[in-house]
Amino acid sequence: MSTDERIRDIVILGGGTAGWMAAAYLARALGAGVSITVLEAPAIPRIGVGEATIPNLQTAFFDFLGIPEEEWMRECNASYKMGIRFINWRSAGRSTPSPRACGDGGADDFYHLFGQLPVHEGLPLSHYWLHRRRSGETTEPFDRLCYRETRALDGNRAPRWYDGRRAANYAWHFDAQLVADYLCRFATRRHGVRHIQGVMDHASIDDRGHLESITTTDGTAIAGDLFVDCSGFRRLLINGALGEPFIDMNEYLLCDRAVATALPHDDDQHGVEPYTSSIAMSSGWTWKIPMLTRFGTGYVYASQFASQDEATEEFCSLWGLDPETVPLNHIRFQVGRNRRAWVNNCVAIGLASCFVEPLESTGIYFIYGALYQLVKHFPDRTFNPVLTERFNKEIATMFDDTRDFIQAHFHYSPRMDTPFWKANKDLRLAPQFVEKIAMYKAGLPVNMPSVDADSYYHNFDEEFRNFWTNSNYYCVLAGLGLLPDDVPILAHRDAAVAAAELEFARIRREQDELAGSLPSAVDYLRRLHGANCPRTEAGA
Repeated sequence: MSTDERIRDIVILGGGTAGWMAAAYLARALGAGVSITVLEAPAIPRIGVGEATIPNLQTAFFDFLGIPEEEWMRECNASYKMGIRFINWRSAGRSTPSPRACGDGGADDFYHLFGQLPVHEGLPLSHYWLHRRRSGETTEPFDRLCYRETRALDGNRAPRWYDGRRAANYAWHFDAQLVADYLCRFATRRHGVRHIQGVMDHASIDDRGHLESITTTDGTAIAGDLFVDCSGFRRLLINGALGEPFIDMNEYLLCDRAVATALPHDDDQHGVEPYTSSIAMSSGWTWKIPMLTRFGTGYVYASQFASQDEATEEFCSLWGLDPETVPLNHIRFQVGRNRRAWVNNCVAIGLASCFVEPLESTGIYFIYGALYQLVKHFPDRTFNPVLTERFNKEIATMFDDTRDFIQAHFHYSPRMDTPFWKANKDLRLAPQFVEKIAMYKAGLPVNMPSVDADSYYHNFDEEFRNFWTNSNYYCVLAGLGLLPDDVPILAHRDAAVAAAELEFARIRREQDELAGSLPSAVDYLRRLHGANCPRTEAGA
């Protein structure tokens, strides 16, 4: 490769979480030979009032940057997330923040846990749970019988002991604006990223259709070899300047609006929940993302079934809020992705690339997953089409697999009590997802990603592999009441079935041990944050 063809100038349009994650990651990956400039419009509001992640954020992103977990957590009011608690997804009725009684006599809630699903005699423990349930030996839910972490979540425990030892797999909650501010300081101070504040007026395009520069409203022109569009839902470069079509996925997912806020929280009275809550509503669902002294919350809904006023009333009623006095953020969005995330010399990252409602907290993952793919397929100024085509295939597969998994939550929920829940049963399922459900029903392991392991896992730890595998589907589908038909092999393995009782007994013991020995999440977080611990009055 001629040195004349090296990428020397990268321009990132947009700051926020995506822009500053991109700046930090690319600066670390490419070194001092590349100049990186971020053009950020300070008047453009950032989306989000609290963000949740999946478990490999540290290993895939912050470890790559060389940033210890405790350092960035203290800067970003971060808390722990050991899973997602789904509330009232199976029973009809008015929205409540606590689970209702279900038809089977139990509570209408279940966990999607990040812990590893045990394997016994070559089969996941889920298969033995199903065998016991079919034979009438147990009525306990899948998550309660197969995971050691459930009681720790019930008791609002931290996933670490005070000496720092890790007791469970976990992800994080944090203030997305604080993360963006922290990564801005990191990228500019440690890696020399250039930060320009201004508003883009127009982009210049050469005769090949490549971007040459972007010009701000004050006349400043910023030239580059490679442009990264992090302009959020506006998609100013990929859709605006280059005209790449955006593919709407409303035929799969109905939600297209959200109303959100952040609320103060009495940690002394209630503790800090080490999980995200997803509460079913009449026309969608509400998230709850707990952090010290506050929690972020928002109602994701379908506008064809609820007006903004109706959604606001239902959301405020859930938390006992006065909509006249509480600041509310109303958000419109399209679920979908660009036909191509990389066009000519422009790569879209974050919301500018794709968006799916944050039911499984994949928004941040989409950012660093795409950044990993960009570095893996990094071009020179000839822009070999093989690199761009492969990148686009990876991003489309990542998004489409996630879209299908999100749709499964609504499609297989037994709720039929409102027009929204009924309508979800009539939506088409993608053919590749129908095949995965058939595999699940037949008792086979189901992997969420359908591309090569290297591109998804990179340096990701082994625990992340379990997050996107059979355990993932079992937690959600079994929690909703959809079960495999049977596991025929167990009819021939009486000894393994009998020995599995020892596994279930071990899990019960470890549930008790973790619930009894782990510190409370609020106490651990207060000790972790120390002088940076936020004050209660700052939570609103």
